[in-house]
Amino acid sequence: MTKVAIYARFSSDLQRDASIEDQIRECEARAKREGWLVVDCYTDHAISGASMNRPGIQSLLRDAAEGKFEVVLAEALDRLSRDQGDTAHLHKRLKFLGIQIATLSEGDIGIVDVGLKGLMNELYLVEMKQKVLRGQRGRVEAGKITAGLAYGYKVVKKFGSDGKPVAGEREILPEQAEIVRRVFTDYAAGKSPRSIARQLNDEGVRSPSGKGWHPSTIYGNPKRGLGLINCELYRGKIVWNRTTEVKEPGTNRRIVRLNPEEEHIVADAEHLRIISDELWEAAKERQARTSNGSQKLHQKRRPKYLLSGLMRCGECGGGFSKANHGRYGCSSRRNGRHCNNDIYIHQNDLEGAVVGGLKARLFQPELLSVFCEEYTQHINKLYADKNKEVNRIRAEIARLERARKRCIEAITSGVPGIEVKDEMIAIREERLALEAKLANSEEAPMRLHPKMAAHYQKHIEQLLAALNDENHKHEAQEALRGLVDKIVLTPNAERNGLVIDLHGDLAGILAVAETKPETQRRCREMSPIGNTVLKVVGPAGLEPATRPL
Repeated sequence: MTKVAIYARFSSDLQRDASIEDQIRECEARAKREGWLVVDCYTDHAISGASMNRPGIQSLLRDAAEGKFEVVLAEALDRLSRDQGDTAHLHKRLKFLGIQIATLSEGDIGIVDVGLKGLMNELYLVEMKQKVLRGQRGRVEAGKITAGLAYGYKVVKKFGSDGKPVAGEREILPEQAEIVRRVFTDYAAGKSPRSIARQLNDEGVRSPSGKGWHPSTIYGNPKRGLGLINCELYRGKIVWNRTTEVKEPGTNRRIVRLNPEEEHIVADAEHLRIISDELWEAAKERQARTSNGSQKLHQKRRPKYLLSGLMRCGECGGGFSKANHGRYGCSSRRNGRHCNNDIYIHQNDLEGAVVGGLKARLFQPELLSVFCEEYTQHINKLYADKNKEVNRIRAEIARLERARKRCIEAITSGVPGIEVKDEMIAIREERLALEAKLANSEEAPMRLHPKMAAHYQKHIEQLLAALNDENHKHEAQEALRGLVDKIVLTPNAERNGLVIDLHGDLAGILAVAETKPETQRRCREMSPIGNTVLKVVGPAGLEPATRPL
């Protein structure tokens, strides 16, 4: 008896579960007339046939690969798919598995049916999309909302004269409307989205998502009309057709593309106005000024700050950036994320602490000489240890090669090959194993030359010269970045100051310098803030062993 699987689907435009039952009942009647055995039914409820990402059709395909049935029966070919490419692929896949597609309306499906019906089904999708867009445009021009619910409004449930619900009606929520006006006013006055979001979170104001306010909630995406200060509904305007969604072939992933401004449809909705045109224009003017100048401002400030980009918070690992009035603070905390590091440090104090420590500890020739000598020896020892295993494998391969050559010489000297055959096989197998191991072994880089001190001497001289010249901050920044990887700022035990840890190639020479009492005394005298401690941290395993000066 032929085994058959029934597939039924209704799309979101029908919204009727009984349609599934009707399809299955008719298919079961057809199977009974044909004498087929129904082994399973696969269904998809309220899912469009434009995509194959449906649980029911995917289950059917998995069971088809396992050979659970010989025929797939559906009401019509468009129940399986409305996309021409997906229909052809489905037919080809089932045909490869030896499974026939049959429908109540078209009968047995062949190549001609796939081509013609697939094209008709796809044209139906195009026509349906055009009808939906036409209907949405009509609703927009009538002052109705076709998008989701914006912050500051609530959905109004109304029914038309025919008793059907009227969609797209909104009403202003006074308490949320007051927050919208406040956000626009603060932003137009020069307050940043970050500080606005932080203040709203501190006051416990519920955000649109319910997960807390974030700068992007306010600023959003101006081109797509996302974010509070970009929602034109607040000034009594409904803007439709900003974007178009297209599906990426193969993945069916939806891609959003911006439409030209001349294709936007704008309708008046004065009854939904929350802010005045003057406030809207003030906010947009400030947004345009900030957007146009942000890149230039960033480039202008970049060489100005000596430690920009090097600082990290010791508690959360986030950045440490300029806050206000020349002070640095944890970026994560200021962005509303969880971090307990609430200590701020002035730019002059931070740069003074770091530069003062560097001057006191680095710019002493005897310390530089000791560091470079010890650093070179230590690094070379690490490299030698890492390469020891590689060198051992190479020596073993060389030994086996010599043994192989001796066996060959013995054979050429008259020794029967049968007597050295086993030894030759053993040598070959051992050599192949060693060569495979060598191929997976990474050799450490070339050892440091003893004259590497000149490299550090050059870096330090550049840094010292630039730090003493206010007109060469670019050079100071580059020289400092060549020696320091990052600067970590962590609150001290009393939480009234910061511990400053320097990470990078400076670690070794700073550690050597700290063994000298005179250097420690000079560091204390040059430190500009009493509650700031300057320490050093080197890369794991690379701290050089020190010796008495």
